[in-house]
Amino acid sequence: METPVLSIAQLATGYTAGRHRTVIARSLSASLPAASVTALIGPNGAGKSTLLRTLAALQPALGGEVCWLGRPLAEYTARELARTIAVVLTARPAADGLTARQVVELGRLPHTGFGGRLTATDRAIVDDVMRLTETEAFSSRLLTALSDGERQRLMIAKALAQQTPAILLDEPTAFLDFPGKVSLLRLLCDLAHRHGKTVLLSTHDLELTFQMVGRLWLLSPDGIIEGTPSQLAADGSLGRFFTAPGVSFDASALRFRVSDAR
Repeated sequence: METPVLSIAQLATGYTAGRHRTVIARSLSASLPAASVTALIGPNGAGKSTLLRTLAALQPALGGEVCWLGRPLAEYTARELARTIAVVLTARPAADGLTARQVVELGRLPHTGFGGRLTATDRAIVDDVMRLTETEAFSSRLLTALSDGERQRLMIAKALAQQTPAILLDEPTAFLDFPGKVSLLRLLCDLAHRHGKTVLLSTHDLELTFQMVGRLWLLSPDGIIEGTPSQLAADGSLGRFFTAPGVSFDASALRFRVSDAR
């Protein structure tokens, strides 16, 4: 049986401040197969961003185990981890004085070292990922001059320049218009299906995600529920966590319906 790219077992996430621990989520067990796109969904406050940051070692786990490529996260050096996972967060990067191409070139640091000297091979990789993400047209523009959609594509290009098997993204479709959301999700699906990347993204764009993404991690109070959108719709999981008074979930159409208020 093929080793999953990511596996977590009885993971607990949250924060510590002195002797005080705040647990956000517990008993999380799940896995990610290679060359797949998985959407991390859940109610507000469920701990999606905290989970992603924990998987990326940006904050420590409070318990349990995280394994990348069958190896415990704690065994990775920072350099090794940067060659295994790329992370795209919602916070804007502190690179306002850089051009778009220079931002993407930063993705080569795990391979070039802190000297940052690019070889012809590094430059060819940057060319390739900017072409793939359709960002080469604005390569000479400053990061501050880019639209939200252009910036998101650029950060994905930077992540691809790291040449990691896995990419984690926190709310990548936030602040994009509908065509931008569709375009970005298509790009992520293409990266998985044609280029072998394993993608995990958090999102609140539920209906669009149900239509375009093949796998879900539903972060619930009892742990992670894994499955396809149709599976989690059929067993009632989606309706249980995302409906409200006057709102129902149509499992057959994977859509929410608002009842007539009259």
